[in-house]
Amino acid sequence: MFECVINVSEGRRSALLDELSRAGGPSLRDRHSDVAHHRSVFTLINDPEPLVRDVRSMITRAYELVDLRAHTGVHPRFGVVDVIPFVALDHRKRATACRLRDETARWLAQRFDVPVFLYGALDVDTTRTLPEIRRDAFTRLDPDFGPARASSSRGAAAVGCRGVLVAWNLWLEGVTLAQARAIAASLRSPVLRTLAFAFDDVVQVSCNVVDVDQIRLSTIYDAVRTLLEPGARVLRSELVGLAPRSLVEREDPDRWAQLDLGLERTIEAVTDAAPTPPVSDAR
Repeated sequence: MFECVINVSEGRRSALLDELSRAGGPSLRDRHSDVAHHRSVFTLINDPEPLVRDVRSMITRAYELVDLRAHTGVHPRFGVVDVIPFVALDHRKRATACRLRDETARWLAQRFDVPVFLYGALDVDTTRTLPEIRRDAFTRLDPDFGPARASSSRGAAAVGCRGVLVAWNLWLEGVTLAQARAIAASLRSPVLRTLAFAFDDVVQVSCNVVDVDQIRLSTIYDAVRTLLEPGARVLRSELVGLAPRSLVEREDPDRWAQLDLGLERTIEAVTDAAPTPPVSDAR
């Protein structure tokens, strides 16, 4: 089976998000929406043919319902359908995930006249990362498909093929944005990408674990806690989407609640169960 994690620049209108969920069909396994980020992450898992059908259905509905010109939110974004990675749940089939990426990218550019940037393995010798696209798009980097410039209403899209990634956030109190950025920078490594955001009187350190076998979430949590000034504290952890069971099982079960983990929120749990997608509340 294959996973596609569609990031849409909408996280506030529940009726609209329900429409997008329905468009995801039986492939949709999880939805996580965030009001402050004004962003939703939809996790779709299925065999290639039904997965591509449901991915295209959701993308089409997103362009019908969302206009980037009315969007405000703290998360970086450059499109209505911002990021679309394909993931082979069996790593031996990564070439198929990259084929699904390329077919989706061509369809997206042709159907909606949207600039599309590829990331992940581009050929035998070349790999491009999503941070590189965010940094270089439309300056040092031209779109791989579609027009040279984005429309103001739809923006652009990044379509990738990658390994399993875990998105996980730490919410902090008594920390300035500058301090949170320093914490995020100190954590950053080849296997951990980090950003910092401010929301009213709290901040968030946003983490993308790009190699789930090389680092534990508890290690990140404890490292952040040691970097806090007196009076500051970790308010809560937040898992965005799903995690592989192996990552959860490497953690002490006594810490699962602290880390916002659970076996019921693993990729394996939702693929073994009947396809009735759980919906995460907007936060």
